[in-house]
Amino acid sequence: MLRNLATSLINARDERIVTTLPKAKELRPFVERAITLSRRAATLDADADANGARGVHLRRQAASFFHSGNFGQAASAGRRGQARAPRTAGVLALKRLFDELGERFKDRPGGYTRIIKLGRRQGDGAELAIIELVENPREREATEAARKRAKGTTSKKKSGDHKARASKKDETEDAE
Repeated sequence: MLRNLATSLINARDERIVTTLPKAKELRPFVERAITLSRRAATLDADADANGARGVHLRRQAASFFHSGNFGQAASAGRRGQARAPRTAGVLALKRLFDELGERFKDRPGGYTRIIKLGRRQGDGAELAIIELVENPREREATEAARKRAKGTTSKKKSGDHKARASKKDETEDAE
């Protein structure tokens, strides 16, 4: 169950899923360990052979956190003319974990997830929660928009203040 939830969280477009509170609390350390492995791999120097082997080792350790699928499948599985089975969501999650998330959280020492309580579910009264990755794209867009709004209001105040001074100057010139 935790593997499926972790795969869903990492593959989610907006990097958040809605689940029950106990599941979210169990999922948090599970996902954070996987992200830590990808973060360690991102900080390795790719030049040395030992570090290359270490990177592969970290990737394989992280693969144990997901259903990485297609293990028993040979290179030419099935009969001739048949397509191979598609990669599973676990493989995609592992790729995204090491390509995107490892780089994004490279400088962050921990705390990669956030749990937000939603209240109780209508049918059975279970406590619901959103578990999301911090520094997600939606969050970054919101902070950038807030910065732009703040800059816009300060520049409007300045330009409005400048206009007010100019109109006062015109009034004094007219009076003279």
